[in-house]
Amino acid sequence: MRRAFQPIIIENVYPELDCGRYPVKREVSDSFEVWADLFKEGHDVLAAVLKYREKGASGWNETPMILYENDRWSGAFTLTKNTRYEYTIEAWMDEFETWRVELGKKVGAGQNVELELIEGRGMVEDAYSRSQDKRLKETLAGYDAAGYEGRIALLRSDEVRELMAEHPDRSTSTLSSKTLEIVVDRERARYGAWYEMFPRSQGTEPDRSATFAEAERRLPEIAGLGFDVVYLTPIHPIGKTHRKGRNNALVAAPDDPGSPYAIGSEEGGHKAVHPDLGTLKDFRHFVEACRGYGMEVALDIAIQCSPDHPYIKEHPEWFKFRPDGSIKYAENPPKKYQDIVNVDFYSKDRENLWREWLDVLLFWVGQGVKVFRIDNPHTKPFPFWEWAIAEVQEEHPDVIFLSEAFTRPKVMRTLAKLGFTQSYTYFTWRNTKQELISYLTELTRDWPREYMRPNFFPNTHDILPHVLQFGGRPAFQTRFVLAATLSSTYGIYSGYELCENTPRGEPGTTVYYQDSEVYEYKVWDWDRPGNIKDYIRRVNEIRRENPALHYLKNLSFYAAPNDQIIFYGKRTGENAVLVAVNLDPYSAQETHVQFPLWEMGISEDEGYIAEELLTGREIPARGSWFWVRLDPESNPAEIFRLRKAGVR
Repeated sequence: MRRAFQPIIIENVYPELDCGRYPVKREVSDSFEVWADLFKEGHDVLAAVLKYREKGASGWNETPMILYENDRWSGAFTLTKNTRYEYTIEAWMDEFETWRVELGKKVGAGQNVELELIEGRGMVEDAYSRSQDKRLKETLAGYDAAGYEGRIALLRSDEVRELMAEHPDRSTSTLSSKTLEIVVDRERARYGAWYEMFPRSQGTEPDRSATFAEAERRLPEIAGLGFDVVYLTPIHPIGKTHRKGRNNALVAAPDDPGSPYAIGSEEGGHKAVHPDLGTLKDFRHFVEACRGYGMEVALDIAIQCSPDHPYIKEHPEWFKFRPDGSIKYAENPPKKYQDIVNVDFYSKDRENLWREWLDVLLFWVGQGVKVFRIDNPHTKPFPFWEWAIAEVQEEHPDVIFLSEAFTRPKVMRTLAKLGFTQSYTYFTWRNTKQELISYLTELTRDWPREYMRPNFFPNTHDILPHVLQFGGRPAFQTRFVLAATLSSTYGIYSGYELCENTPRGEPGTTVYYQDSEVYEYKVWDWDRPGNIKDYIRRVNEIRRENPALHYLKNLSFYAAPNDQIIFYGKRTGENAVLVAVNLDPYSAQETHVQFPLWEMGISEDEGYIAEELLTGREIPARGSWFWVRLDPESNPAEIFRLRKAGVR
C-alpha cells in the first residue's frame, strides 16, 4: 500500500506515557501543555496546531502551537470538564509565511519582486477559494488597486498575515502517529485531607459496636480539625469461621467482633452493611451528614471473602479448593489469614466474576460513595483494574480510586498508570533528609508526576512506623507536617491525633498496634492529655488558606546546612509557603535556611517580613539567609509566608 504523503517529522511528544499506552492525569481547570519537536527538510516555515476533544466526540478543537526554540514547539488548552480528553498534533508547511519571509529578504536586498507579488496574490486567491472569507476578497481588491510599493506593504502587513493564518493550505499536513489521552479528575484527586476511622469504634461502650448514628456524632470534630474525606474501613457483615481474636489471635473469644476485612456471612456480603452498624438507609444518612459538614466518604473495598460469604455457596467456581475439598485460605508466608478466602480472578467463569465486582463498585456509587480506597489491589489482575476503573468512570467520572499497595515500585507505578487516581507511597518509610528529598524529587520531577498522585499516610491501621514508636509526640507532629505540606493529599489513621504508639510486642521489632481495633471494639478518649488536635487543626487551616499547598508539582527544596533540618517550599502565583522541619525528635536543631527571595521579587538588601504561620509571629528580616532553631518539644517545625515590608 502506498504510504500517505506526510513530509513533517513529529517526535518527542510530551507528555506521552509509555508510547501512548497509558493516559496522563490532570485536574479540572488545569492548563494542559503539550511539547513536540517538529521539522522538515529545507528552510520552509512550519505551522502547527494542538488538536483536542472530549473522548468520543466527533470533531476536534484546535489551538495554535508556537515555536519555542530549536524545532521545539508548544501548545496548551484548558481542561474544563471532569472527563477523558484526547489530543494529537497536526503540522504543515506554511506556504504563505515561507513566501513572506523570502519576500522580506529580497525586498531588503533591493531586488525587484513583481513576480513574487503575483505568487503571493495567487496564495491569497487560493485561500479565498477555500474559505470564501470576504476579508480575503477585500484584500485581493486592495492588491489590484495598489501600486508596486502598496502591494508589497499590503501582503507583508500583519493583518494579511493573520488572515492567511486563519485559512491555511494544509495539503502538506502531517498528523502525529498517535492520539493520546488525558484523564481529567476533579480537584479532590489532587488536594485533600483524609481521616481514617473504624466506624464501630466511634462509640462509648467497650463491649459493642458503635452505629452509624453514633459515628455521625464525631463528624463535627473531624470537620473542625480540617479534614475533607472520612475514610471508613469495611462496613460489611463479618464471617465467623476461623474468626480472629484480639491481637490477631487464631481463636476468637465468643464476643470478639472479628476483622472487618473477613467479609461476608449469612447476613450478606459486599453489598450489605453489618447489622450492628445499622442499615443501608443509615449508611446513606451518614454519607449525607458528611456532606453537610463539607466532607465526603471514602469506602474501603477489599476484594476477598470470609469462608462464610454467600458467594462461596452461590458461585464455588469463583474460588480455589484444595485436594481434600477444603477451600484455600489467604496466605502471605509466613503470614496466614485463615479468616479470609481469595477470589480466583482467573477462574473459567471470570467474565461473570469480574462483572460482579464491577457491580459491587457501582452499587456503592449508587449509595452516594464517590471515593474508594482499594485494599491490596496489587494482588488482583492489572487488566481487571484497568477495565473496572474505566467502566465506573465512564458513567461516573467524579469517582476517585486510592490504591493501597505497599509493594514493588514498578507494580505501584503500573497501578497508577492503568487508572488509580491516587496511590499510597513509601513516604511511611522515608525518614532521613536525603531519603525524603530523593523520593519527593522522583514524585515531582520524574515521570511519576504525570500519572501518580501520592497520598501521604504517616501511619495506617496496619503500620505503626518505628519513628512514631520511639519519637513520641514530636515525631507525630513532624511526620504530620511533612505529610500535609510535602504532598497536597495526605491522610491519618484515627488515634494519630492522640499520639497512639504502643506496638504489639517489643518496640522496634514490629509495626503492628497493640490491641488493634482491627480485631476488637475500641472506645477512645478523644481529648486525652498529650493530643495534637490543635496542631492538626492549625496545619489544616494553613493548607486551606494557602493555594500553594493545594498542589504537588510546585515543590522545591532549598538550602539548610544541617542534615537534621529539611527546608522546602511551594509557590503558586503570588502565594508562597516555606517549611522548615526538624527530623530529630529528641534534640533541638538549628541552622540557617535560605529563603528563595529571587523567586519572589525581593532583593538581598530589601527588607521583608517572615510570617511564621503556626504561631502568627511576624519577623522583620533582610537577606536570603534566615536563622531557625527548631525544638521538638515546642516548635518541631515552622511554616513561613514572606511579604515585602509595608505590604499586608
